[in-house]
Amino acid sequence: MDATNRIITRFADELGVRTQQVTATVELLDGGATVPFIARYRKEVTGGLDDIQLRQLDERLRYLRELEERRTTVLAAIDEQGKLTDDLAARLQAADTKQRLEDLYLPYKKKRRTKAQIAREAGLEPLADALMADPTRDPQAEAAGYLRPTEGDTPGVEDTKAALDGARQILMERFAEDAELVGQLRERLWGEGELSARLLAGKEREGAKFSDYFEHDEPLAKTPSHRALAMFRARNEGVIALSIRLPGEQDAPIHPAQVMIARHVAIRDEGRAADTWLRDVVRWTWRVKLYTQLETELLSRLRERAEQAAIDVFAANLKDLLLAAPAGQKATLAIDPGLRTGCKVAVVDATGQFLAHTTIYPHAPQNRWDASLAELAALVEKHDVALIAVGNGTASRETDRLAGDLVKRFAAHKGHGKRALAKVMVSEAGASVYSASEYASREFPDLDVTIRGAVSIARRLQDPLAELVKIEPKSIGVGQYQHDVSQLQLSKSLEAVIEDCVNAVGVDLNTASSALLSRVAGLNPALAEAIVARRNTEGAFLSRRALLDVSRLGPKTFEQCAGFLRIMNGTNPLDASAVHPEAYPLVERIAKRNGRELGGLIGDSVTLKAIVPAEFADERFGVPTVSDILKELDKPGRDPRPEFKAAEFREGVETLKDLEPGMILEGGVTNVTHFGAFIDIGVHQDGLVHISALSERFVEDPRTVVKAGDIVRVKVMSVDLERARIALTMRLDDPLEDAGADRSRRGNSEGRRGGQDKAGRKGGQPRQSGTGKGQSDGQMGALGAALLQAKKGR
Repeated sequence: MDATNRIITRFADELGVRTQQVTATVELLDGGATVPFIARYRKEVTGGLDDIQLRQLDERLRYLRELEERRTTVLAAIDEQGKLTDDLAARLQAADTKQRLEDLYLPYKKKRRTKAQIAREAGLEPLADALMADPTRDPQAEAAGYLRPTEGDTPGVEDTKAALDGARQILMERFAEDAELVGQLRERLWGEGELSARLLAGKEREGAKFSDYFEHDEPLAKTPSHRALAMFRARNEGVIALSIRLPGEQDAPIHPAQVMIARHVAIRDEGRAADTWLRDVVRWTWRVKLYTQLETELLSRLRERAEQAAIDVFAANLKDLLLAAPAGQKATLAIDPGLRTGCKVAVVDATGQFLAHTTIYPHAPQNRWDASLAELAALVEKHDVALIAVGNGTASRETDRLAGDLVKRFAAHKGHGKRALAKVMVSEAGASVYSASEYASREFPDLDVTIRGAVSIARRLQDPLAELVKIEPKSIGVGQYQHDVSQLQLSKSLEAVIEDCVNAVGVDLNTASSALLSRVAGLNPALAEAIVARRNTEGAFLSRRALLDVSRLGPKTFEQCAGFLRIMNGTNPLDASAVHPEAYPLVERIAKRNGRELGGLIGDSVTLKAIVPAEFADERFGVPTVSDILKELDKPGRDPRPEFKAAEFREGVETLKDLEPGMILEGGVTNVTHFGAFIDIGVHQDGLVHISALSERFVEDPRTVVKAGDIVRVKVMSVDLERARIALTMRLDDPLEDAGADRSRRGNSEGRRGGQDKAGRKGGQPRQSGTGKGQSDGQMGALGAALLQAKKGR
């Protein structure tokens, strides 16, 4: 079986689908088709695989191809040495991981001149073989027969000690390169081993934030991502040392790994002449050859797994944030709060176009409250504002109160006329990154960066997805330990999430920014700019087909992108839907058979629900595609995002000092990790609902209960001002236990944000001063304060 067929067969087995489906899917990917396009418009080919499964398939395909390429190289290298036996070739062909392949190749890999090689050159391999074959032989007596002076390039053997040392090196290398033995030891260490962290001498004060790990042991394979990354960070900062141990190894007369090695190579201590020497060979094989190698490998495996888990958390949170409910096309006034430098104000129209800006000074030291209200009221009246977006940074609650006064004024005087006025607290995460970016400079060349930030806050309330795509995803800050993971892998994962989200929602071709268009399947920044340029010079697109007039946008690109682009009020009503242009003839056939005009069929639920998809399926469009088309015709251009809702923060609760255990508050979920969810309750410091306090039932994955952007009710369990930690629960009937102890610790820490706990993990999501505030990469601060909840929930 050749490499390609082997990959296809393995895929089919792993996915539980026919090999023909895998072959066709791989051909689509190799042909340049995008994951969103394949997932939506080629369901018959893939067997209905969704975008997540397709991306996993794409990753797995890359891995298997690299494996096959390496397998070919290894086979050729060993064959070139004349050492490729049928048995070895079969084992190499059966290797299903890169690790297994490298284990098998190790004895044949070209390496530096080792002590074992020098010993072989000195003619000591027969001595090693003799003592292994017959342990009754006396090592000293046997070694005496191998003494020899150095002759030219042939190393000499001075005495029996040197002879036995050389023989030992030969056996140690032989055992350490035994693929079966190494594999068994590796998996035992992974499955049974404990990760042990110990403080390095003199690092107590320097590493105080990592004190949880000064003397810490836990099962290696079960170490959670956040704890593993915290320990790796502590090790990198020179605070702790990490090692892997087998349970009971310190108390055992012989290390369990040495027992495994001895058993595998048939060495037994029966009191024979060479048994002690052979036992030392085993001991040194473990201590010198294998332990360090396997420990390094397994710590790398743990780190890779922890990094992937952290990346998955970030990606899942980003997806929830991008698909958060949009407030919709309403004129919006945004306030980026500030104290001494004032609050920056920007107004955008219903489509997000910038209209006006100003700066107000309602807070200390100027305290121009009434003047600020008047200035805001004038802007609201002039631009028919319907929404007020308040950034959640410094002075956000005070500014939210100002916005509340403005809303009350309009409600009391009914002076706003056509529509009600509402206020919403909006996350500023990443706004400063956008405002200082090249894209923002091109979009608003004449505006100060602080005003650009306010514009971004307004737009992300109107449509989070359309605005957040302008920001480097890592800067949005909804991950854990994001700076400790592979930045390349993180970026790749987040870019895939953005692409999937944008294409799931769809993009208005005539209003979308170039940043949003560049995320559409098949498009790139250059094509997106070309589309905007064509739109600016020739006016709005009237049909999808007009895209083919854009420079460098050919038929293949059109195929990939057209179904995800919407044209409202165009020449063809189907252009406003997710129906792909390639399926327009099918829709026309459906309309004709049902005696309807195309426009009349769209939205006619009664007619559409009576249609049997199988009656219109053919070789090109199967039942899954026809069913999707009928659903889309029923509700064309439907937005998969939920209905907009904002959290209502409790009045009078604006800082940590305002919190009291037992309070029931409403808040918004800002981040979900493996250990719980962080909730913004309006006090500039997110609180933690530990995983054990999310529900009355057992919760394995917090995201099955809450997602970023959800609005939830929580109960304050404890508050620690000194360390800026808030422990919350969503089980509102939970009794308050030891809450007073936490209150007694309160100090003059108001305003402290993002405090670190003993593991160096950030407490909540710190919001910096200025325009756009990031979120922490760790977000573990409140975990310590919620330990009681963790114990109770299990």
